[in-house]
Amino acid sequence: MATTAGGERTGTGTAGLQLCRVSGVPVLLSPSWWLGAAVIVLLYTPLVGRLLPGSGVWASALVATAFTVFLAGSVLLHELGHCLVALRLGLPVRRVRLFLLGGISEIARTPPTPFREGLIAAAGPAVSLVLAACTGVGWFALQPHGAVWLLVVQTCVANLAVGVFNLLPGLPLDGGRMVRAATWKLTEDRHRGTIAAVVGAGAVAVGLLCWALVGVVTEAQGRWLRLAVCVLMAWFVIAGAVSEYSAGRRERWPRGMELRDLLRPVLQLPAESPVGDALLAAAGRGVVLVRADGVAVGLLDEDKAVRLVDTSPREPAERAAEEIRPETVLLDSESPEAVLHRVGSVSAGQFLVVDQDGKPCGVLRRSELRAAARRRGTNP
Repeated sequence: MATTAGGERTGTGTAGLQLCRVSGVPVLLSPSWWLGAAVIVLLYTPLVGRLLPGSGVWASALVATAFTVFLAGSVLLHELGHCLVALRLGLPVRRVRLFLLGGISEIARTPPTPFREGLIAAAGPAVSLVLAACTGVGWFALQPHGAVWLLVVQTCVANLAVGVFNLLPGLPLDGGRMVRAATWKLTEDRHRGTIAAVVGAGAVAVGLLCWALVGVVTEAQGRWLRLAVCVLMAWFVIAGAVSEYSAGRRERWPRGMELRDLLRPVLQLPAESPVGDALLAAAGRGVVLVRADGVAVGLLDEDKAVRLVDTSPREPAERAAEEIRPETVLLDSESPEAVLHRVGSVSAGQFLVVDQDGKPCGVLRRSELRAAARRRGTNP
């Protein structure tokens, strides 16, 4: 029922039972899903007994259990819609999880354009609405009685509810992501899109609570269940929106600056150079340590170098190097959003920036990017 991108999270936990892999992406069943499934079975069993007179408690419980499984399958297909579109657009997906309140697709990188974000967000509700249409055909094709007909009807209603609910215009729902994408396209600022979708989340939460209170005041049938569900979903929306807003503030580029303004000039030194000499030679530059065979072994970590100099100033500078990995190499042509995402998702203090030919053109330090953002009135 939701997607996350980059470092964004919705606080739904991390553990789970792996069910399968789809296109290499693990599908997990979180422990909280079992709680949600038990609640659905307990609440749905009496309803089945009323809709299928004479079915008995155990038969009703069996139908309720089957519906719970069908619902989980529908949510999984919804999330796989997000997942497969993201993969198609070249965005890696860490995993798909089913949990208490639905499901989530964890996309490893922030979509680089509003169009891609909107397309990924729209994929889930589209799958749910297609499933609702398909089961709706069965609804009218089958004779209106019996357990099979009831399961088809309830699955149709559930998919329709999932699709429509996720189109509501507030984060972390898919409709909120579509609002963000549209606002991002109009303003060329993803964070402004996030703010618009957070405002939408507030409106969605208020609407849910008002609908629940109307049920209580009018003494509608099932009003207490409606109240509980609405409060839970309002909390989910608000918590998710706050998480998205916090992540958005961390992923803002310093105003008025370009990548080259944040780079330290590059200095190449032999990896076997004494660490004390390398530290003195750095003088505010990013030091690339190179072996005799021409292979770059790492970037000089000044904090490590200072500690090493205190005890062994003649040790090779390579001992104070931070390894250069594929994920710590950036192209100078990458967008600010892509750079911010990489800095936020990779555990590294420094990033080597290269041009299209692979030639080093600067070193970006995480701490200096954050300091520049604070000076420019943002908080990445």
